Amino acid sequence: MAEEEAAVVGSAEVGSDPPELELEQLEELEELGLEEVDVHIQANLEDALVQEALQTGVDLRQFSAQVELQLQTLERATLRDYIRESENIAALHTQITACDAILERMEQMLSAFQCDLSSISSEIRTLQEHSVNMNLRLRNRRSVRRHLSHLLDELVVPAPMISTILEVPVTEPEFLEQLQELNGKINSVKEQAFRDTVACADVQHVLEKLKIKAVSKIREFILQKISSFRKPMANYQIPQNALLKHRFFYQFLLGHERAVAQELREAYVDTMSKIYFSYFKSYIGRLMKIQYEEVAEKDDLMGVEDTAKKGFFSKPSLKNRNTVFTLGNRGSVIGATELEGPIIVPHAAQKSDVRFPFESLFRSQHYALLDNSCCEFLFLCDFFLVTGNGAIDLFHCVMGRTLSLFLKHMESYVSDCYDAIAVFLCIHIVLRFRTITAKRNVPAIDAYWEALLELLWPRFEYILELNIQSIQSTDPQKLGFLDTRPHYITRRYAEFSSAIVSINQTFPNEKTNALLGQLQVEVENFVLRVAAEFSSRKEQLIFLINNYDMMLGVLMERAVEESKEVEGFQQLLSARTQEFIEEILSPPFGGMIAFVKEAEALLEKGQLERLRGEEARVTQLARGFSSTWKAAVEALSQDVMRSFTNFKNGTGIIQGALTQLIQYYHRFHKVLAQPPLRSLPVRADLINIHHLMVELKKHKPNF
Repeated sequence: MAEEEAAVVGSAEVGSDPPELELEQLEELEELGLEEVDVHIQANLEDALVQEALQTGVDLRQFSAQVELQLQTLERATLRDYIRESENIAALHTQITACDAILERMEQMLSAFQCDLSSISSEIRTLQEHSVNMNLRLRNRRSVRRHLSHLLDELVVPAPMISTILEVPVTEPEFLEQLQELNGKINSVKEQAFRDTVACADVQHVLEKLKIKAVSKIREFILQKISSFRKPMANYQIPQNALLKHRFFYQFLLGHERAVAQELREAYVDTMSKIYFSYFKSYIGRLMKIQYEEVAEKDDLMGVEDTAKKGFFSKPSLKNRNTVFTLGNRGSVIGATELEGPIIVPHAAQKSDVRFPFESLFRSQHYALLDNSCCEFLFLCDFFLVTGNGAIDLFHCVMGRTLSLFLKHMESYVSDCYDAIAVFLCIHIVLRFRTITAKRNVPAIDAYWEALLELLWPRFEYILELNIQSIQSTDPQKLGFLDTRPHYITRRYAEFSSAIVSINQTFPNEKTNALLGQLQVEVENFVLRVAAEFSSRKEQLIFLINNYDMMLGVLMERAVEESKEVEGFQQLLSARTQEFIEEILSPPFGGMIAFVKEAEALLEKGQLERLRGEEARVTQLARGFSSTWKAAVEALSQDVMRSFTNFKNGTGIIQGALTQLIQYYHRFHKVLAQPPLRSLPVRADLINIHHLMVELKKHKPNF
């Protein structure tokens, strides 16, 4: 072992020839560029040992020899270790060789496995393609099966359908169910036949026979129901409801047998047209028999002389002709309760001997028409499957004769009607009924309402113009004896105007307001013409005040207080009342009033010195007032209360007169307090204003 080590060491020493190494290094350095040399030097300088040697100041040659010696020593130690572990290294080499062989075999196995996996992946892709193709074929087969199954279901006619259509009555639910199935199959066969499906030929004749049988049974059933409408005292809404339950029957006929559907439709229209016409013709005739016997005539106008046995202060009676100008309870016909209340039953009314004004009969007729028209229109739309203009046209085929009957009846009645309140109430009934049909979404009778309004409005305006003309042409001198109480013509106007205004509140009409304005102007002119017939201004004012007060009271009681009529008469009444107060104060206190006005005029002009010559007049006026005012006030109060029919109005006039008197006397005091009259002895005899007010309150009447 020592020999081997010595040989190794010797070989190492022999092999290490420093001079040759230096030559090689020099050659390498020569080959390197100057830049690489700098980099190499810089790298060596950064070495820790080199930096330590430089810092300690050691000679680099010496330091290099020392390092070289250490390296040689280390190399020899490494060789000794290697020789000592040579057996282990040989064993390790053997093991490595064996591992290489094992790894080579594993590589071969893995390569074979990789080849196997590659073939398996190819097989998987092939299977996946087969699976996709099979899935596509399955989906296609299912789709074909579904369509084919649906086609077979549509084409196959089951035995229960045949037996039901042939044997079961049409009123049974089973028949309706199978009829709907039959309708679907017929439509499907038509569709498939259009697509040239050969299998349709196998079932077409069967479906055709079933269709003919179903159409026959449906036709017989509907004709039977239509015939049941014609039975006397029959409620036609019962068979209508039965038809609505089987509305699909007509739909089936409309889709497969239009000729039969048209036949049934014409049969229904013909039957119901006659039924409605007969019913309403009889109903209108019987209703008109229970109208009031006494109705307004062409001479029943405001300006025509009053010939009634009862005056206007009596309780209104519908048998009195004068009630054509009074609303009374007639306005309830457009109230919410009565407007849509039960219709009048003629035979019950005749049995009870009850009679009605025309507007009540009109309301009953047209509410029956409205109710039946709405039900009929909705039935036609629902059963005969019509909408829009088609539904309206079909409705007029059914109700046209009846509507014409109503219009002819109204034309006949209205042409000879002179009851303006009745006509106006009818107009407002129509306006309300038109609103009701709009809420029920039934436009079929809108044209009838318009035609009715076009008939009623001109008549109302004509009657109103007749009344206006009658007042214009009234000659007060031909009215006979006149007194200062309210005239019957003005009472007629007040009652009539308040009636029209109260009715017109819900549906205002400007033309109506204009006509009422003309009527009011004529009445005001008439009152002035009649007042001119009295000889004294006092009587004229009493007449004017009585009439204005009466008209204002009636209007405020039955019409809106903010109406133009109320406002106009309030102004007229106030003006005439003030004038009358001045008129009644003039006889007993005219001297004092005249003096006060003259003195105040001089005071405004600054000419008070002219009052110095009025001492005697002032003294006489002051003493005369103190001695006569109580008797004068008492006579004035009695005269006013005798002159006015409305005690409340008379009380107001007396109160106004006393207030005016106090104001004049107070102004008289102020005039006497002026310098020219301040020193008069008669001032001591003047009555204290407050004392006078207390005394005058005793004369105020209480009503």
